[in-house]
Amino acid sequence: MRRRAGISTPRAAVVPLRPATTDRVVPQERAETASVEAFVAARGEQLLRLAYLVTGSHADAEDLLQDTLADVHRKWDRVQASDHPYAYVRTMLNHRHISGRRRKWHGEHPTDPADVVTLDRRASDPTSAVDEHDELWRLLATLPPRMRTVLVLRYFEDLDDDEIAQTLGIAVSSVRASASRALSALRTKGVSR
Repeated sequence: MRRRAGISTPRAAVVPLRPATTDRVVPQERAETASVEAFVAARGEQLLRLAYLVTGSHADAEDLLQDTLADVHRKWDRVQASDHPYAYVRTMLNHRHISGRRRKWHGEHPTDPADVVTLDRRASDPTSAVDEHDELWRLLATLPPRMRTVLVLRYFEDLDDDEIAQTLGIAVSSVRASASRALSALRTKGVSR
């Protein structure tokens, strides 16, 4: 390859190879999954954000992520062998959340009168956007786990219906029905889209 005067050509990105027994190139996403530690360093913040959006609580999100990462550590060979490790772990996290919410007892939930959401509209002030944002999160917390997860995956993770169906292991029509019911429930509780 010839160089022009004063212009340097960029070097191709070095992609690690599989062990010496093969000379196939590892896809870029799999390069970050050389170890559990490398995967958590690369994707940990995204997973924590997803856990928070699904649970609605920082403490619950941290617990959910910790339990999911414990499973990831035990099943690392399967995760690493998958074509898309992040999608595999995202699916594990969502399944753990949904199955965990099916249990009868979810722990103590103290009721504080200040936590009750009121839907009356007051005069517009600079903090009204924050109040509406908080109200939306409280209303999302009232939805069943699958509906909430579908909305989070659709509007915060920007997944299409096929990807959501694959992540949750349900039919595409179930994704659409869950999203429709969830939005309808939010509308009846006072949130407009």
